Amino acid sequence: MSPPPASSRVRPPTETASLREKVEKELARYEHPLFRFSTEDRRSGVLLAIDLREGLGFEHHYEINLHEREIMNPQFPWTFQKLLYDCLHDFIVEMFERNPQRRE
Repeated sequence: MSPPPASSRVRPPTETASLREKVEKELARYEHPLFRFSTEDRRSGVLLAIDLREGLGFEHHYEINLHEREIMNPQFPWTFQKLLYDCLHDFIVEMFERNPQRRE
């Protein structure tokens, strides 16, 4: 009998931890006065969460799943920066209370 496809296999905890550690190592290079970043292990990779820092008078949350193939890519530091900046752009745009594209 053949083994299950790679996508359905559960990774050992040490492999998941190393994925998260790789993301956190890259994330440690970024600091912003408005945003707080955090990570969580996920079956398919690592969840990156972005929240507004406390004390701004309102809350907003954004999250994205980083898949193992993205994290293990040798270009991860560069692709991560683009992904992070794209996420921050989306995060800010989602905060519009009114814009021409929304139907009221």
